[in-house]
Amino acid sequence: MPTIRASQDGDIAAITDIYRHHVLFGTGTFETEPPGESDMAARRRDVLSRNLPYLVAVDGQDRILGFAYANWFKPRPAYRFSAEDSIYVLDAARGQGVGRLLLDALSRECEAAGVRKLLAVIGDSANTGSIGVHRAAGFEPAGTLRSMGWKFGRWLDIVLMEKTLGDGDRSSPE
Repeated sequence: MPTIRASQDGDIAAITDIYRHHVLFGTGTFETEPPGESDMAARRRDVLSRNLPYLVAVDGQDRILGFAYANWFKPRPAYRFSAEDSIYVLDAARGQGVGRLLLDALSRECEAAGVRKLLAVIGDSANTGSIGVHRAAGFEPAGTLRSMGWKFGRWLDIVLMEKTLGDGDRSSPE
């Protein structure tokens, strides 16, 4: 059973490799050029500077099986209780429950950080793995934006899903 822990500086190489695979071969991200380690490290620092979680799943040998993080949905102050999740799993570990473990832990940590709404912006409406893991974790469909991205010679949709954390909109967050 994988363990979920906070990411560390030393995890960047593995995180970069996992993400590179998704950029080059997947439609879950609309990036078309894989970022390098320095870019991924800067992105991680940005998330952590906002007091939001950046997690990794590791096996018994501390090998990174996947990573997940949340970042504010939009930079404007009114959005400060809404975050977007990102989850990427090592290709060899897909279908083993790693994504669900990461998503559940990310949801708990986001709630502890004061997030009231967690949003999934899922690349490709054919991305049944990501849609399924979000549904299983309590996310509900919020809509589909058709033909939002062009990758691998075809148009790709974005599927929006949302999950209320804590009191959600039943009480003031302040």
